[in-house]
Amino acid sequence: MSKPKFQTEWEEIDQEYQQLQETHKIYRQKLEELTNLQTTCSSAISKQRKCLKDLRYSLTQSAQTCDEVASTLMGDLKTQIKEKENVFFDMEAYLPKKNGLYLNLVLGNVNVTLLSNQAKFAYKDEYEKFKLYMTIILMFGAITCLFFLNYRVTDEIFNFLLVWYYCTLTIRESILMSNGSRIKGWWVSHHYVSTFLSGVMLTWPEGPMYQMFRSQFLAFSIYQSFLQFLQYYYQSGCLYRLRALGERNQLDLTVEGFQSWMWRGLTFLLPFLFFGHVSLQIVFLEIAQARACDLWGKVHINLHCTRQREYVLFFSTVLAAVQLGYPVSFGRTRRLDQTQQNPVSLSGFYGSRVELLTHRAVLGW
Repeated sequence: MSKPKFQTEWEEIDQEYQQLQETHKIYRQKLEELTNLQTTCSSAISKQRKCLKDLRYSLTQSAQTCDEVASTLMGDLKTQIKEKENVFFDMEAYLPKKNGLYLNLVLGNVNVTLLSNQAKFAYKDEYEKFKLYMTIILMFGAITCLFFLNYRVTDEIFNFLLVWYYCTLTIRESILMSNGSRIKGWWVSHHYVSTFLSGVMLTWPEGPMYQMFRSQFLAFSIYQSFLQFLQYYYQSGCLYRLRALGERNQLDLTVEGFQSWMWRGLTFLLPFLFFGHVSLQIVFLEIAQARACDLWGKVHINLHCTRQREYVLFFSTVLAAVQLGYPVSFGRTRRLDQTQQNPVSLSGFYGSRVELLTHRAVLGW
């Protein structure tokens, strides 16, 4: 008597279930072995780094009293120490590590290390596509606000999108750094500052200064997004060729793949970029000199106003230096009597932040 069809199917499913249990058991054993190996490697790297640090200190102490032969040997040892530290950095990209302060605040103590090259490259590639897509979305959002929807609500949505975009970028870049991407510190700091400045724009109250700035800022955002779109496609093509030749790491970003010879292909963008920034500077100069911009002298006493203006000047200068990467010359800060003659308004203070937000370098997004 033949078995019913459903009983035969059940036996096949049960047999596959038993095989699945065995496979899962082996997987858990291998996973435990992998965890032990990761712990062993992390401990060995920490020990090696401590030994190399002690050796470097000994070489530094002995450098003043050694002869020429020993000095040459010390130089070779320092070069080898630096090479080993670079190797340790690449090793740690495949090992679990503690998250930084920012990732701990946002995600908690979650392991964000990707274990395979394919997963790392896929995440990095998705990060680049995210920047490209958001640039296009922000460009069309600025077009909509400028030509079709002249409402404060739509402006707030656009500014909130900027805040969300920069916050997301900082999180993704922190994860990339945990996985071995050599993102520059100035690049990450630029996005932290941009997040703060976007928040300032989001809270900018309605007024004549806002309306004076609005159209110019949206037009400049469209203009800048288009230039960034062209820059991205050029640099991504160059970086692809460098990876194919083995000259760049798989986790390098478009900004990291930039080399001096690439300026030849980007030269045609520079006049357009500088023209946009110069036009924006002229508009903000006109806003700062407008009579409606002088709001403080009618509200506060002179001494209090002067201190507030000095604070605004100092704070704006520091933010400008952080955003643009230029050194701050504190000796050029206006004196107290000069500030009394040329008051800085609250709207001009906000305008400087808008200018900083839109002032991105050729390599930046």
